[in-house]
Amino acid sequence: MNAPLYISAPATIANLVCGFDILGLALESPHDPMRLSLSPEPGLRIKHTDGYALPTAPEKNVAGAALLALMQELEAPVGFDLVIHKEIKPGSGLGSSAASSAGAVVGANHLLGNRFSKEDLVRFAMNGEKVASGVKHADNIAPGIYGGVTLIRAIHPLDIVPIQAPPLHVAVVHPQIEVRTADARQILRNEVQLKLAIKQWGNIAGLVAGLIKGDYPLIGRSLEDVIIEPVRSILIPGFDEVKKRCQEAGSLGGGISGSGPSIFMLHEQRHTAEQVGGIMKEIYARLGIDHKVYITSVNPEGVRLSTHPFPGQEP
Repeated sequence: MNAPLYISAPATIANLVCGFDILGLALESPHDPMRLSLSPEPGLRIKHTDGYALPTAPEKNVAGAALLALMQELEAPVGFDLVIHKEIKPGSGLGSSAASSAGAVVGANHLLGNRFSKEDLVRFAMNGEKVASGVKHADNIAPGIYGGVTLIRAIHPLDIVPIQAPPLHVAVVHPQIEVRTADARQILRNEVQLKLAIKQWGNIAGLVAGLIKGDYPLIGRSLEDVIIEPVRSILIPGFDEVKKRCQEAGSLGGGISGSGPSIFMLHEQRHTAEQVGGIMKEIYARLGIDHKVYITSVNPEGVRLSTHPFPGQEP
């Protein structure tokens, strides 16, 4: 029997406010524990041990679609047994589908002797995103595989630029409501005013420059979205109050994580992130909306692999 490989697939924040579909960041927590084994029986078998009733047919499962894309490029048939336990709630805006997709292909590549590049793995994992939302996008997948902050300069052909970012502490609140990525895309405008596009381009360039230079004030000034956030924020109760009060408490800035409903705020110091986490809890407790708050930081590695279970993971 082949020894199992244990996988920790991170949550991710897509868009980073102004970088719709082109910027993403990997988080230290939460993460999805997964277990993958090579099998003498060709094909792919998937089991979920969580309570989300997700499909296990490989072509309908996001991790399955990613692995099938990888397996199609192998010279000989192989077999995999995959066990997934979702800790990143589907529909949270924290890259749940990307975690499953990225974790599966990174783990498979390791078991196969690392024959594929990271760029190949992103290409495979994007098939999982298409199952989840109908669109192949890489802004969650890329940071999950590369770690840290990534810029997706282009999809066709794929061009991913890892960005060396300074230490950042992140407060995330996940109101326990669901905003489906496909629905959040449908409400977006098809046309954008030139003056808004120019402002958005300036913010994206400023954010990337601020991250590379370690210029926290520039990062904060650039965390502004004049195109997507004004439309999507109406789907998230309490969004405006959370953002305003967190910035008053010292956040550099932040906004909607992915398509929502999670909201993230970035900080130079952990104690500020912890203070902001308390504000997030207070607001959603008052609104009577169940919620979960994470105080975390940037994950520089992306998907992690081990021959032993990660803490809290079933052997």
